Amino acid sequence: MSEQNKAVVLKFIEAMGKGDAKAAAPCIAEDTYTLAKGFGKFAGVRTHDLILATIDAFHNLMPGGMEPDIISVTGEGDRVVVEFEGNGTLVNGESYGNQYCMVFTLRDGKIRQVNEYFCTILADEKLWPLVSQMSELTNGA
Repeated sequence: MSEQNKAVVLKFIEAMGKGDAKAAAPCIAEDTYTLAKGFGKFAGVRTHDLILATIDAFHNLMPGGMEPDIISVTGEGDRVVVEFEGNGTLVNGESYGNQYCMVFTLRDGKIRQVNEYFCTILADEKLWPLVSQMSELTNGA
């Protein structure tokens, strides 16, 4: 089971990096949620629809996608842990590279929960201003 779970998780990470919510959707359960650990602006819980909307909007932040460089994948039963570095170029031309460790819990071959660990300081400094600008444009501010 852990090899199948690893494949689901790696497919999800690849889809996330490409901003492809349609490819990510079959990987997650309807009651799934992610918990971004830490105290930055991106910390907190995201449920199914928000996870997919965030993935879908990701290509606006990083049009060329984020290339995940997988460091390690460990699977045991329904738990898969992936360490990776994500690198890409932001819409403003700046490079972005962050380090991630994600702990996935699966049920019936689908992702049920993700605990995300990443540098929230870097995300707040580089991504948050772009997210804020996009929100202002979308909301007509």
